[in-house]
Parts: sequence; structure tokens; C-alpha cells
Amino acid sequence: MIQHRQPAREISRVEIVSDRDDSAPARRWQDEMTDLVTDPQELLDLLQLAPQQLPALIAASHTFQLRVPRPFLKRIRPGDPQDPLLLQVLPTGAELQPSPGFNDDPLEEANANPVPGVVHKYRGRLLLIAAGQCAVNCRYCFRRAFPYSDNHLNRSQWQQALDYIGNQKDLREVILSGGDPLVMSDKQLGWLAAELAQIPQLDKLRIHTRLPIVAPSRVNDEFLQWFSKGRLKPVLVLHCNHANEIDEEVAAALAKLRTAGVTLLNQSVLLKGVNDSENALAELSERLFACGVLPYYLHQLDRVQGAAHFEVGDDRARNLVEAVRQRLPGYLVPRLVREIPAEKSKTPL
Repeated sequence: MIQHRQPAREISRVEIVSDRDDSAPARRWQDEMTDLVTDPQELLDLLQLAPQQLPALIAASHTFQLRVPRPFLKRIRPGDPQDPLLLQVLPTGAELQPSPGFNDDPLEEANANPVPGVVHKYRGRLLLIAAGQCAVNCRYCFRRAFPYSDNHLNRSQWQQALDYIGNQKDLREVILSGGDPLVMSDKQLGWLAAELAQIPQLDKLRIHTRLPIVAPSRVNDEFLQWFSKGRLKPVLVLHCNHANEIDEEVAAALAKLRTAGVTLLNQSVLLKGVNDSENALAELSERLFACGVLPYYLHQLDRVQGAAHFEVGDDRARNLVEAVRQRLPGYLVPRLVREIPAEKSKTPL
């Protein structure tokens, strides 16, 4: 079973680019994944933020590393400490304050980890932890203390996970998660998709990812080929919390996915100071739909230690969703839910 601790291993550049011919020109997404902003001083300099923030930023980064792709930084307003995109990625001293009711494993995933790499909580579907890191470290991440080093699979463990999936006869869908599965190479992911396609009871392959939002160049021809051309119906669930995250490059990447026949959904987290207003939520839904993405879930914050300052109360959350419902057609109103450990599905609020 899982014992939670800080991840000890980073995916290397070799793993990210293992499907690339070294004689070919570098592809942008690999460079973006190895040229992340991880230095607190550089972040402050790039965004023209007050240097007084540096000590707290450094301290919080020691607990949960700063990681931001440069394309995402370009959408943050320089000099604005309250920018809703900045607040999602900026380490702060608030993360270091112990908060009653918050812990390192708020969803009790350690109890749903039958074999390394698999999280199996719900009937008919399960998560396969395909990667041990993300392109961006969102400060509210419920897996910020997940033991990815225990779930980074070698070849025999991959086979163990595939054997487990094959033996679950009621499964219809495998969800690639992480971390962010799209930090892996297309060669590795294409192999995994082909292996899953050989399991007869499966009919859908879902990916949960933030990469098309934070680094849209990841939606390349190689990715579209293995994801959309296989036997399994492709579903991609984005994680986007604010309309400002979707610029022209992101919209173009989403258009490629739509053209390839991928079903596009979005899940957001309700975050204090980021999107906890009627206007922010409505504008996000409208912007997503303009790009061919349906709002899917609006999650109440998973109570992970270090994220208490993002929490919005349930009554306010319900009122916000009701205001959006009165403003937009029903298909643009995401379902407000909370994930409760041991429950058999998300819990509507």
C-alpha cells in the first residue's frame, strides 16, 4: 500500500524525448517541459513582482516545488499580485500554516491502490498513474504529496497493472492520470494505448491533463495519431479554471483535438480569489464552449494540507452555481461536486 511522501524522482529529458530522432529539429513541447520556471527569483523578475515575497516563496517551494511552463506565464499580467493565473502557481507562506481538517491524502487514495500505478475507486473505470509529475505545480493540487516514486512503473510493473485491468471484467474505461500523462513521450503513450486496446472489455480511453492549457504545443501530430486513431473512444478532460488561461494558441490546440474526433470536457476547481465569482465562472464556460469544450465538473477543493487558503464554503459555492445557472443555458453549467473518500461516485452539492 502507498505511504505518502514527497516525490523523489523527476521524469528526465531522456524519457520525455525518447521518441525523437536526435538529428531532427527540437520539438517545442519537449523544450518547454525542460525549460520550466522553477527558480523563485526568476518568477518574481519575469512578472515584476515585489521582492519582499521571495522568502515566503522560497520556503513554500521547499515543501512543493515551483513549476510553471513559460507559455502559461505569458498570460499572467506583470505587476499584478492578484492575477487569477498567478495565484494558482505562486507559492506563498499560507501553504506552510497547518490547517485542521486538511491532510496529505484527502481522498484516501492509499486505500484504493491495489497494484502500483493503479487507483481503483469507482465501478467501471479506474485511474492509471501514467506519469509522476506535471508540467505545472498548481498550489491547490490534491496530489501534492502523492508518492509518485512508489508508483513509477518499471516494465514488469506495467505488465502487472495491465494484468489487473484485464482481470476487471466490469471495466469499460481507463483514465490516464498522474501527474500529467502527457509529459510522457508519444512513443511510450502509444505503446500503452495499444496495450489497453487489446483488453476487450474496454471501450474508452480518457486522459486527464492540464498540458494543452499550460503548454498547447503538446497537441502535436504524433499525439493525435495514437490517441484518436485507435480502437478506444478518445475522451480528454482538461483542467482549466479561468477564461484567461485560454489564449489563441490554446484555442488552436483544442481545435486540432476536435477535428481529430476527441470528446473534450473540462473540470475546474472552485478557488478563492481565482474564480469564485459569477462572472469568472460564466466567462470560463462561454470561453470553453467557444473552443468546443463542455464544462463537466466544478470541484469543491480537496482538503489537502497547504491549500486551505483557496477554500470556498459550500453555501457560497451553491449560490455561485445557481447564479451561473440563471445566466447560462444548462449545458454550460458544470456540476458542483465534492469527492468523498469511499463514496462510489462524486457527490453533487
